[in-house]
Amino acid sequence: MRLVLLRHGQTEANVRRALDTVPPGSPLNELGLTQAASIAEVLADWPVRAVYASLATRAQQTAAPVAAAHGLEVTVVEGVHEVFVGELEGRSDRAARTAFDEVYDAWWAGDLERRLPGGESAHDVRARYLPAVERIVKQHDRPDAGAVVLVSHGAAIRLAAAALLGDTAGTQYVPNTGRVVLGLDPASPTGWALQLWDSGPELRGDVTAGGSPEA
Repeated sequence: MRLVLLRHGQTEANVRRALDTVPPGSPLNELGLTQAASIAEVLADWPVRAVYASLATRAQQTAAPVAAAHGLEVTVVEGVHEVFVGELEGRSDRAARTAFDEVYDAWWAGDLERRLPGGESAHDVRARYLPAVERIVKQHDRPDAGAVVLVSHGAAIRLAAAALLGDTAGTQYVPNTGRVVLGLDPASPTGWALQLWDSGPELRGDVTAGGSPEA
């Protein structure tokens, strides 16, 4: 079985570099809809058996064409939404972004207990995200399971993927419609192996490629 962690397409909040983390959040903009159609084409030949999405509108809109390409429905799941930024919600000013970056950088330096002001820590995110992944895997862990797509959010995907890989693999920014593909691997200490960490399809137009916010 392969788990495809797919970030949603672009939103106007992304364009404004605003922290948009509370569902349902911003919908996809015109480019985001194009990105969703493009990634559906990329995955059209994959043996996709199920498509899941977070509570956010943008995630469900991205998942819809992927599911349609395989004659599937999108299953909405709790626990895989973006990192909750608390007091920084909706802000795009320099002070808010600096506050976010300081905590985000601390997580990658190993301080997973560091908390966003009024928001979550990295441990909080993993505590809700990883059980959701476990439930999905239990439903599809069989020889013919193929690939399962979970449409989620940049920072949450990065944190979850790092945990599933045992915090031993180098991680990087996940752009709009970028994929992190993990395969079940009994030989791995965590049971997962990294198969692909890509930068998404062409025409991504991701104006946040320089860094946060990843929501």
